[in-house]
This record gives sequence, structure tokens and C-alpha cells, in this order.
Amino acid sequence: MNVTGTIINYYFHCKRQCWLFANRINLEDNSEDVRIGKVLHELKMEGKKNTEIAIDNVKIDKISGDYLVEIKKSDADMEAVKWQVLLYLKILKDKGLEKKGRIEYMEKNKQDRKIHYVDLTEEYERQVEALIGQVQVLMAQSAPPESKKMPKCKKCAYYEYCFI
Repeated sequence: MNVTGTIINYYFHCKRQCWLFANRINLEDNSEDVRIGKVLHELKMEGKKNTEIAIDNVKIDKISGDYLVEIKKSDADMEAVKWQVLLYLKILKDKGLEKKGRIEYMEKNKQDRKIHYVDLTEEYERQVEALIGQVQVLMAQSAPPESKKMPKCKKCAYYEYCFI
């Protein structure tokens, strides 16, 4: 099974969400937060070159100069996005293209946007390889992990599936 950036992101955010999405149980089409994120992304990229590049099984928001750019609606789960970008950087490196990561957070109610940078070090590269194996083990399980209700669940597209 192929591990995508979204799957890596969900692995850090919620193992159950990761398993459900990876096993093609997609409830995101009904999520207002997901729709807002897509619209912000489209507005940011409108009329620009080098946007949404598909390589193998991943879609990269943008490649610009020295950077691979990932755009997110908010900085709610920065650790998950960092590992998503590290996966993309590893995929590019494996194809002979070395870039640095740039993560842009577009807060919907703020004028400023946050920008974070990440580099694929040798240690991160080893950790990404191990992470891919861990995610593949999770995805191959016959059933999703048990649901654990947390405050972040209320905004999740899978909330109704897990708790109602």
C-alpha cells in the first residue's frame, strides 16, 4: 500500500483517521473545514506556475527555487505537517532533486501568515523510512484503532463516524 503525505499527516493527527482514510473510507467531502482549506489553497495558487505537482502517489503544493512549499489552512498540527513535508522531500531526493521544505500557514482570521522551514537531514531521512514502515503496518490491520474522544475530534470530518 502506498503511503501519501495526507496519510502521514493523519498518522500523527489520529491513528484511527489515518487507517480510515488509507482504507478508502473518506468522509472529508462533507467537512466544512476541509472545504475552507481547499478554497484557501486554490486562492493562494490561482494563476501561479509550479502548483500542485503530482509525483508518484503524492501531490506537492508547489516547488519554487530551492523550496518545496506546502500550504496549510492553520498551524493546528505543525508536527504532522512537518513529517508530511519530510516525506515529500525524501521522495524528491530519491528522484535526484534535493530541496528544502517551506510550510506556509494561512490563518483564515489573521493578516499575517506563519512560515516554517524544514530540512531533510540524514537523521530525518532514516526516521521517514521507519515511519513509512509503521504506517504500512497500521494500514494493513484488519480493523481501525479504537476511537479516543479528544477536543480536536469535534472538527474532524470523521467525528460522526467515530462517535455517533
